[in-house]
Amino acid sequence: MSLHVVVVTGLSGAGRSTALRVLEDLGYYCVDNLPPPLASELAALAAKGNQPKLGLGIDVRSSIFAEGMEVAFDALTQEGHAVEVLFLDCGSDILVRRYSETRRPHPLAPDGDVITGIRLERERLAGLRERATHLIDTSRLSVHDLRRRLVDWLSHEADVKRSMVVRVVSFGFKYGVPVDADLVFDLRYLPNPHFVPDLKPQTGLDAPVADYVLEHPETQELMADVEQLLTHTLPRYEREGKAYLTIAIGCTGGRHRSVAVAEALAKRLPPERDVRVAHRDVHRKKPK
Repeated sequence: MSLHVVVVTGLSGAGRSTALRVLEDLGYYCVDNLPPPLASELAALAAKGNQPKLGLGIDVRSSIFAEGMEVAFDALTQEGHAVEVLFLDCGSDILVRRYSETRRPHPLAPDGDVITGIRLERERLAGLRERATHLIDTSRLSVHDLRRRLVDWLSHEADVKRSMVVRVVSFGFKYGVPVDADLVFDLRYLPNPHFVPDLKPQTGLDAPVADYVLEHPETQELMADVEQLLTHTLPRYEREGKAYLTIAIGCTGGRHRSVAVAEALAKRLPPERDVRVAHRDVHRKKPK
């Protein structure tokens, strides 16, 4: 199997860890700080495991590793893999400031002389920088800017499909708002099946409760508004590079209104999207 291998390298502090996280979100199997001589073995294992996308983070901490990088990349190419080298550069003054803010030592300057460490790293990476197929200067980029740049680049690769997972989660406010929620909608103003004797012991997964909730004019108005909002915002969240978007739908106990609306909303989202529904509180203790 021929792999698409993206080698992420560059100056320490320029964003290698961020880049590797983006690759992982896009389906790459990533390994950081891999000794270059092991690259071919890892590629063979990935091919055997039917994993066509591989991300390698190379951190230059010794001249031995630096000298072995180009040889390892040539070997991967000779083995038939498509190898691209992403080099992350950054202005020295910006790197000095970043190290000062994080209070971390430069890997090539254990004595604290960051400027000298940066200079040595540039020298060791000069050959790789010349071989880079993609070069990004992160001096003026935030973490989010870098993520957008990488997503845009990798999404143009023929074998990369950018897809944001949309999670629609129902919950009960009495148990707290989901901590991972990106969008929260409060349904507590809608008619409550809890106060209808025949519906009280059921949940929003049961047709009588769903019909009761969804047929109400205020619910229909809400659904139309939320659907319109998501039509405009989902592509923008995806363009931002989000891997997951969690839409939390809440009512008082998380058993009736929120469950019914979450199910209905998920069905109204475009079928080509990866939509997953979860009901956090629907199985909590039933009311007496």
